[in-house]
Amino acid sequence: MAPADPLVENAPAKVNLTLRVLRRRNDGYHDIESLVAFADFGDRLSFLQGADLALTVDGPSAALAGQTADNLVLKAAHALAARIPGICLGAFHLDKQLPVAAGIGGGSADAGAALRLLARANGLASDDPRLYDAARATGADVPVCLDPRARLMRGIGEVLSAPLALPPLAALLVNPGVGLVTKAVFAGWTADAAAAHSVALDVVAVAKVTTAEQLVQLLAMRANDLEDAAIRLAPVIADVLAALRRLSGCQLARMSGSGATCFGLFNSMAEAINAQRVLCSKYPQWWLRPCLLGGAH
Repeated sequence: MAPADPLVENAPAKVNLTLRVLRRRNDGYHDIESLVAFADFGDRLSFLQGADLALTVDGPSAALAGQTADNLVLKAAHALAARIPGICLGAFHLDKQLPVAAGIGGGSADAGAALRLLARANGLASDDPRLYDAARATGADVPVCLDPRARLMRGIGEVLSAPLALPPLAALLVNPGVGLVTKAVFAGWTADAAAAHSVALDVVAVAKVTTAEQLVQLLAMRANDLEDAAIRLAPVIADVLAALRRLSGCQLARMSGSGATCFGLFNSMAEAINAQRVLCSKYPQWWLRPCLLGGAH
């Protein structure tokens, strides 16, 4: 009998189009409000059912992905196995394309993909509540990555709106090669500093958006409340934002998540690709990726 083909899932990059920090909680976490979209590219995870749980990693970011035992793919698998005794596990292989500790949810996206693969391999419904419970136990950003469609996320990331039909946005993602620890960035957040540019967002307002131009206008009235704290830890982020804002056709430039990846929004993919060429010639050490950000992939 020929060996079975592995199951494969994409793990798309998660981009925080907005990020409002509401308060620091007594448990050390922060309540947030964030409009999240997903890119049309990311990591790629495959799974071959077998007796033992295992993970191998390759790809351009593999060397920075940390110890295999700490990978969120395995953490997610263990979390689901704890909730479903006797679940069939197996061997995962991760093609790591996304930069690490970059504010675009690479590890969380990988964990979400792992849970989807285990659901497929074990005949679980995509809305099985045990998948969501395992996602929440794995990490704050994993629930939104379990079903990677645009949403408004609240709480520490576990309170999700229904999927949102956002118009696609042509974007250029830029990472200067600096990793940031999320906990350290949040520790630098202050309520007084954020209050100056923190504006609430609701699902009703987003649902009224029908064009990319309208969406950019809505985003421009909001912010990422972690930008200042991240720039204090990694001043190069300010350089990235300034470089994006100087580009012809850039409608909006902002940091994603806790950084250091930033995104610029453009009127077309042709403009985003041209912006990549311009920045690549000036900053060849930066990671650059033109993409479409949208509601579902």
